[in-house]
Amino acid sequence: MTSTTSLPERAGRRCHHVVNPLHSTVYFSPDLPAELAAVGVEDRAAAYFASRAAAMGAVGPGTVTATFYNFAYDLVARHIPQVWSVVPPAEVLAARLRAVDSTLRRLLGDAVVESPEMAEAARLALRATEGCTRHARPLYAAHADLPVPEAPHLAYWHAATLLREHRGDGHLVALLEAGLNGLEALVTHTATDRGADRSWLLATRGWSLEQWEAAEEGLRERGILDAAGALTEAGTKLRADLEDTTDRLDLAPYEHLGAADVARLTELATGFTQAAVAAGAFPKELLGKR
Repeated sequence: MTSTTSLPERAGRRCHHVVNPLHSTVYFSPDLPAELAAVGVEDRAAAYFASRAAAMGAVGPGTVTATFYNFAYDLVARHIPQVWSVVPPAEVLAARLRAVDSTLRRLLGDAVVESPEMAEAARLALRATEGCTRHARPLYAAHADLPVPEAPHLAYWHAATLLREHRGDGHLVALLEAGLNGLEALVTHTATDRGADRSWLLATRGWSLEQWEAAEEGLRERGILDAAGALTEAGTKLRADLEDTTDRLDLAPYEHLGAADVARLTELATGFTQAAVAAGAFPKELLGKR
């Protein structure tokens, strides 16, 4: 199925790839675990699960596993729902926003955070979110119910969160259609040039090496991986089709914003993200490939 669009090819994807990283900085920032430790959540994994899931309320491990998709249920269940007995979701969200403020100020500097360009990016990104839809998008829908922060850099981060989760929810639909479970999604993504380091994923997603290798074997039997663990021609096509389907399902916010403003948001977001990366916002394992 194809969609008629006035946007340049993959303009929405390019915009996403530079808007999303600034949202993601908080998950790799020392400020988030520090803020949550101050309210009683001292485990870093628990801090991540709580901070991203809190918009949905005091949900259980099944909901978090379903919406996050590529984490092992056993890992999630070690922290959810126990974390809600320590700190309620509303308090987690407040701590997360404090961490966002300190993280962006540290990575970008006060001058950028308080610049007219940041305010412009916030306006554009928020306008894009007006084209998002709630149906079948649980993480987006939960975050869309949160108030927009007043400060421009926090409003921009909030809009980036909405755009990230909107695309992410659609990506899960594409993964299901492709017949890839959470672990298989990780394995195939790691086999691409954009894949993260396997050891880092095993340490953070809760899967064992045996489970990973079993998933690889299953993907070989399906013709998606070759003997060396690289994508076959069919596997490469599968990953390309996944991204194309995700683009189609995520087209609405960028169509709503329009080609000229998508290009401007991409320009502004590129500058912010490049500055954050240069400031060491992300671990090298996230961008590495084993």
